[in-house]
Amino acid sequence: MATLMATPVALLPLLASAAVAASIPRDDSSSSSSSKTVWATPHDSYSSSIGVLGCKVNTNRVAYWPDSVDCNNICVSLQYQDRQVYLLRVDQSQGAHDVSYDAWNYLYTGYSATDKPFAGGPVEMTTQNVDASKCASLLHTKGHKLPLSAANSMNFLSSCLEQENSWVADNYVLYNILDSICTLGQDQVCTLDWPNANQPSCPGTLGVPDTLKSQPVWNIQYPSGDKVLAGAPPTVPTGVPVPAPSEGGDDENDAHSLVCPEFLFRITILSLSFSISFLMLW
Repeated sequence: MATLMATPVALLPLLASAAVAASIPRDDSSSSSSSKTVWATPHDSYSSSIGVLGCKVNTNRVAYWPDSVDCNNICVSLQYQDRQVYLLRVDQSQGAHDVSYDAWNYLYTGYSATDKPFAGGPVEMTTQNVDASKCASLLHTKGHKLPLSAANSMNFLSSCLEQENSWVADNYVLYNILDSICTLGQDQVCTLDWPNANQPSCPGTLGVPDTLKSQPVWNIQYPSGDKVLAGAPPTVPTGVPVPAPSEGGDDENDAHSLVCPEFLFRITILSLSFSISFLMLW
């Protein structure tokens, strides 16, 4: 006859916690042995060292890892407690595991940074590389291709094209836009006849720095949660743009601007003194 062992009361809370944890739905890919712990920090300004265009991706779901961006591991998962997001890896940090502020805020609090912004520092989270298809919804291009700058992404792209069957080599699209925050260039798709040519062909002239206003990139400012235009001048608390400092100024010009009013003031005093003296004599 089997003997029934009583469960110690002290173990009941632990068993209950385990049961609750087991009931939390999680992506199976997050349980891979390749997962690791990182201290994630919020990052509020979009950038891309490989020329991924912020106007063509979800800039609120980007990972800025210290590892260099490669041609296959372009997508990572990041998890905190029962919340998980997928992030594009399109830039390299100086050493921190930075995350788009909105993604960090959601993972830590459960709310978007635009709804309930939270200020904080590094938070222990779990990350791992996942299949690039997990980040397809973050790529706002036809066929969910990785949008690259035709003028400034060729070093990265050529290294991927030289790797047979790399994900980037099979899933890229080039645009005639010069910068990652899409303020210069022309919003047009370019083609590349690789390996016969290493320079893309565009409907317009490649690399012309025309002002581009139709493809804005918005950042979510830390810690206010305000949406601000990427590349716009900084603002003071009143929301009034701070004018950029004038260029070409020097101490000599500044001295002139101070001396001239003083000189005029002295002339005015002398004229007034002369008038008073004349009236007294009269």
